[in-house]
Amino acid sequence: MLDDTLKTQLQQYMGLLRQPLRLIASLDDSAAAQEMRGLLDDIVAAGNGKITLDASGTDARRPSFVVAREGQDHGVRFAGLPLGHEFESLVLTLLWTGGHPPKVAEEVLDSIKAIHGTFDFDVYMSLTCHNCPDVVQALALMAIVNPNIRTTVIEGGAFQQEVEQRQVMAVPMVFQGGQMFDSGRMSLEQIIAKLDTGAAARDAEKIKAKDAFDVLVVGGGPAGSAAAIYAARKGIRTGVAAERFGGQVLDTMAIENFISVQHTEGPKLASALEAHVREYEVDIMNLQRATELVPAGADGLVEVKLENGASLKSRAVILSTGARWRQMNVPGEDAYRNKGVAYCPHCDGPLFKGKRVAVIGGGNSGVEAAIDLAGIVSHVTVFEFDSKLRADQVLQAKLNSLPNVKVVLNAQTTEVLGDGQKVNGLVYTDRVGGDSHHVELEGIFVQIGLLPNTEWLRGTVELSNRGEIVIDDRGQTNVPGVFAAGDCTTVPYKQIIIAMGAGSTAALSAFDHLIRTPAPAVAKAEVAETA
Repeated sequence: MLDDTLKTQLQQYMGLLRQPLRLIASLDDSAAAQEMRGLLDDIVAAGNGKITLDASGTDARRPSFVVAREGQDHGVRFAGLPLGHEFESLVLTLLWTGGHPPKVAEEVLDSIKAIHGTFDFDVYMSLTCHNCPDVVQALALMAIVNPNIRTTVIEGGAFQQEVEQRQVMAVPMVFQGGQMFDSGRMSLEQIIAKLDTGAAARDAEKIKAKDAFDVLVVGGGPAGSAAAIYAARKGIRTGVAAERFGGQVLDTMAIENFISVQHTEGPKLASALEAHVREYEVDIMNLQRATELVPAGADGLVEVKLENGASLKSRAVILSTGARWRQMNVPGEDAYRNKGVAYCPHCDGPLFKGKRVAVIGGGNSGVEAAIDLAGIVSHVTVFEFDSKLRADQVLQAKLNSLPNVKVVLNAQTTEVLGDGQKVNGLVYTDRVGGDSHHVELEGIFVQIGLLPNTEWLRGTVELSNRGEIVIDDRGQTNVPGVFAAGDCTTVPYKQIIIAMGAGSTAALSAFDHLIRTPAPAVAKAEVAETA
């Protein structure tokens, strides 16, 4: 089933097992079951005697298999083949079940063990979804650490009837006890916080007890990571408050313009960024949403208030809150989000196999999405507001070569239509003739650019008419001691490598500000001596 390279790698990983494993397979006569049997045989062979296969499983989902410790009959279940992006999830599940310690803080593991109640999770994923592994791995680890948690990982393409019944139109999508739990990318900490309702309050108390920072970075994307590293290397007290470390990079598939790295993927880069930041004494505070910025007062400290009621203070602050996907803001979009309205073609495209879909937007992201989807769905219609596509010519040439793609120019989407359960069409207006048109389809992928995450700064920091933070060539804002970097600013090009450079610039500028500004304690001492 696996090629020789993967077999060699798997054998190396299985050498890390500390206790024997048992694979319990529920198979049938299908071709998919034969493939699964081949995969399981490869895993057993790689285990070098530490892994056994029991093909007498009776689970209703076939083909599927459970990864369990020897002597047990429960564990993490995989329904369908966990290949593609999920092969790593399979390997980690094998290692963790076999006693190899996960790279997770002890306090997080303690939080998992402390979760009360019984939980039965079904997580739907697709093999091309780069957002799914984080959720799959989080729920797998929780099931391995806490015996009251059960996790089943379901490959949507292999169980399409089930996907239709549960109306899974976006992945990752998680059900708990048969009821919808959540959808979209979630970190391990986010899932724990959702199950442990007291976690946010405890986090707030910990944050309130923290001393002031020299530099506080708000946001953990490429700009924020670079800023934190450059600040920490100066030997000053540095903190990062982020909703999710990695930011929008986590939602990016292929990255081929990061200089010196020919190809990588967003989640891998995000993981590398966090690992690099953690090499320094940086206080990383995840799951923290900033709600207000208070300029420095007599104490010389800028204050950042958080959604959980706590606040952080720092002599200098670097804003790197990034941006998010822009929405159409038309009737029906919110009602049918994750019910046919999607924003990630790589993640959700396989769920629309053989169906008619639309892509809103004719820039690079929109045309790339249409090209990817054309190989999966029956037909793609690209709706572009302008009189011409704005994508690079090489992408337009590829798009025009595809037989199942149509481009509609001068099209303003005005409404998303549905039957109450899922999308069944859209309405657009011809901007030239003024006529309104109804198009029947089953999926809408929105690819119309970005919005800066700066609403919380209005009235405090100068923003452009697009909502971007106005900065000078040093990353300085109009508020003393407050700097900004990345996609949330007026920097003209929203690129990862540019954001990193901007974050570094902002950190160096913040350090320069600090050495030219007396520390609050020093300032108070000078006043006392004068008196």
